[in-house]
Amino acid sequence: MTHNLDQALALLSAGELVGIPTETVYGLAADAAQPLAVAKIFAAKGRPNDHPVIVHIAGKEQLSDWASDIPAAAWQLCDAFWPGPLTLILKKQAHVSHAVTGGQDTVGLRAPAHPITHELLKRFGGGLAAPSANQFGHISPTTAQHVRDEFPPEILSLILDGGACDVGVESTIVSLVGPKPVLLRPGGVARSAIEAILGQTIEHKKTTSSANIRVSGLLDSHYAPHTTLLTGTHAQIEAEAMRRSGQKIAIVHIFALTQNISAQSVVMPDNANDYAQVIYATLRDLDQQNLDAILLALPQADPAWLAVHDRLGRAAHHKLSD
Repeated sequence: MTHNLDQALALLSAGELVGIPTETVYGLAADAAQPLAVAKIFAAKGRPNDHPVIVHIAGKEQLSDWASDIPAAAWQLCDAFWPGPLTLILKKQAHVSHAVTGGQDTVGLRAPAHPITHELLKRFGGGLAAPSANQFGHISPTTAQHVRDEFPPEILSLILDGGACDVGVESTIVSLVGPKPVLLRPGGVARSAIEAILGQTIEHKKTTSSANIRVSGLLDSHYAPHTTLLTGTHAQIEAEAMRRSGQKIAIVHIFALTQNISAQSVVMPDNANDYAQVIYATLRDLDQQNLDAILLALPQADPAWLAVHDRLGRAAHHKLSD
């Protein structure tokens, strides 16, 4: 792996792209200090230029290299959750490129916990702009093979293979630029854990418009398979499956089906963390099977499932109603 890290460092310094593992999902990385390198990320992903990317750093020691006016809450959260799946939105330093921030005066910063990328970042010394390594809006990758499926070698010549991602959904994003902390995207760190550290409740802004700030993963449609994905209650999903009799469908569910339905059945874990770890890989697998539709019975509405519900809500092409 030392040889691969040396190759990765050389490519990044030369302004090229590298696929990197994190505990959340795989990232498409470029030197955040090189606007032309960052532009390659947007071109490869088909990502809108005003959609900011998160800068990955080795740890809190680099926080002030990228952020200014850093509040005490930022240091508290870094001490509690870094390295780990938490992104902080802060006022940017003047030198931080608009190519990274989408033209805003804020920057998203995270210190990933995956040992390979943590070592890469320590040796690199700077910051890596690294959104998920997939075509914009598609299902995020949680294995190196998922990344290979998204990008040909001429676009991405090196992917550091760190195995399957432990968390499986993107980082939690918290904004610290206003008078109060705001949860912008639920993810690998629970809202309740953040509130416990800060000693206060934090509001959840669910869309870019309500948050008045653009960050990764807040678009209404995101994380989506190419195959039509319909979500709903268990009863709604079974009724829809009966209506689609004769079609090639898959049903993704936790609890046992009550109807005798001719469809592929995919039973998911009943634990939120385990579910999150495998949901993207499950959807990717089903997306390659030329199905007419994927029907997904939503898990229970519970705080532990907040990140899963957020991703499924954005991934679904339609939510069934009574």
